[in-house]
Amino acid sequence: MHDFPPVVPDFQPSSSSADTARRRSSTRNFADPDTRSASRFLRWMLRQQASVLIASSFIALIQFLPGSIGPYLVGRAVDDGITPRNLSAVIDWSLILLGIIVLGAAAGVIRHSLIVRSWLVAMYGLTKLVTRKTTQMGHIQPQRIPTGEIISVSSSDSDQFGAISEVLTRAVGAGIAYLLVAGIILNTSVQLGVVVLIAAPLLVLFALPLLKPLERRQALERSTSSALTSMATDIVAGLRILRGIGGERTFARNYEVQSQTVRRSGVAAGTWQAAVDATGVLFAGLFLVTLTWLGARQVAAGDLTVGQLISFFGYALFMVWPIQTFFELAQKWVRCLVSARKTIAVLGQQPPWREPATPLQLPAGATIRDLETGFVGEPGLLTIVVSAVPDDSAALADRLGRYLPTETDPISLNIDERIKGKRARAERARQAEALARLVARDQAVTDRQWGVEVGPVDLADSAIQDVRRHILVSDTAGLVFAGTLQTAIDPHGQLSREQAEQALHTAAAEDVFEAMPGGWQGTIDERGRGLSGGQRQRLMLARAIAVDPQILVLVEPTSAVDAHTEALIAQRLTAHRAGRTTIVMSVSPLLLHYADRVALMSGGRVVDQGTHEELLERNPDYRQVVVRGMEEVVDV
Repeated sequence: MHDFPPVVPDFQPSSSSADTARRRSSTRNFADPDTRSASRFLRWMLRQQASVLIASSFIALIQFLPGSIGPYLVGRAVDDGITPRNLSAVIDWSLILLGIIVLGAAAGVIRHSLIVRSWLVAMYGLTKLVTRKTTQMGHIQPQRIPTGEIISVSSSDSDQFGAISEVLTRAVGAGIAYLLVAGIILNTSVQLGVVVLIAAPLLVLFALPLLKPLERRQALERSTSSALTSMATDIVAGLRILRGIGGERTFARNYEVQSQTVRRSGVAAGTWQAAVDATGVLFAGLFLVTLTWLGARQVAAGDLTVGQLISFFGYALFMVWPIQTFFELAQKWVRCLVSARKTIAVLGQQPPWREPATPLQLPAGATIRDLETGFVGEPGLLTIVVSAVPDDSAALADRLGRYLPTETDPISLNIDERIKGKRARAERARQAEALARLVARDQAVTDRQWGVEVGPVDLADSAIQDVRRHILVSDTAGLVFAGTLQTAIDPHGQLSREQAEQALHTAAAEDVFEAMPGGWQGTIDERGRGLSGGQRQRLMLARAIAVDPQILVLVEPTSAVDAHTEALIAQRLTAHRAGRTTIVMSVSPLLLHYADRVALMSGGRVVDQGTHEELLERNPDYRQVVVRGMEEVVDV
């Protein structure tokens, strides 16, 4: 059995396709999910807890014993005790029945504990798998799959996979109990036994035509719900901007329209769900009436005793539960297939980075240069890149950190589930081709030399983990996660208190600590909602400074702070990073005053370099950009 929470190890590169297949079939530690198809992924999920599910199925059988064996015991008590007025026989059969009931109740308690545990393992196992995949993909993930889709997989879909483990074990136990009762009935009456054996498969077969429309409606509900989640995520992320431009009402109307679409799709899915449930209840009721009628006729003919008739009526009542369980299993399996298709779309993505055959270590204290733009960052110096087009300097920062461009929107794999046949297949093929083109484009970029060198080593010749350790890029897209102030500054728990305090001081973020109830253990809301824009920016800056990388690249690190705080940051950052390579993308005169070197970009190329004073004196384009920056400082 797995310990809770489930162990989800880091990705390990496979040496061969055979090794991948072997690990996919493994039942250990949620290591390698099988993303080849939705049904295979579901089977893989169930295999992760095979021993627990087998034990739960066996206990479910014991739990069904009072319903399956109980009617037989009651019938024997009537025939052997009540009819002949034998009190001893009544007591004996009653005690046996009591023992069976106590055993079933104990089995129910044990099974409930196992199933809750299994449910939680499935839920948190998938959540950790999605987290691991998001960490592995990094900045590539939002370009491939919409954020709302990822959130939906991690939340609502994980619950579906927990539910299937419960109903599956219950169905296995119910199925064995069903066969046990059928055997008892066959031994008593061949006619009634045959009715019992063929009834359940026929009833499920009659309900199958309803499952396909149910699957389409549930898929449509799932797609519209994830789109609503994506919209909500975007609105929350841009709420401050929306308020500034008066766009709240427009986005609120769009959200209202989408939420009503979700409501309608939910009603449609619920209608078909109700139809399937009603079918199950109807057929189970018909089965109960038929079995009771046939049994009564055999009593009238003298083929059955009164006790056996009572037993048959009890069997008929019990048989309703296995049949309804089989219907529930079919419904849950359909819903899980919908969730599994979305899940494998997330977990099946692969990062474009390929490890070099012989990875080279990036040398410490070496020059970093970008061959495409002509930028050169000298070791141990503070270099500031100035550009009239902020996107150009931000793109340079991405290149220096070996990050792929993010100019494309994510490709949703959802389609309108009302589309059927050739149109649906054509739409899926179009989306798959678009995703394949995006993947091929990224792969083509990462397969060749990157064009950024640290010393003599191109970044493509070094392992991506080594690049991330050596070069840290902190830009305005960084996030502050929910947690304590300590984890916000030191998420890996590697700093001493003095080091963390020094990082806060360098980023001029002491006021955040002072305003935080609980100090280092004070809690921060998701995305730092309780902080101002300047406080969030300074926390991200402190987090980057605390890592203390060989090369630190900062993109507009002071754009949200006032001039006084910006001057403090410039002074402290220069002193703290003395002797280490620091590259800043900014046009702020307060930062430029402390720069060792300044590189001016124009048209995506570095066109001039020198000190701040030298460029002010000789380059009119530089003066124009910096003067505009000085005006912005005055406005602040």
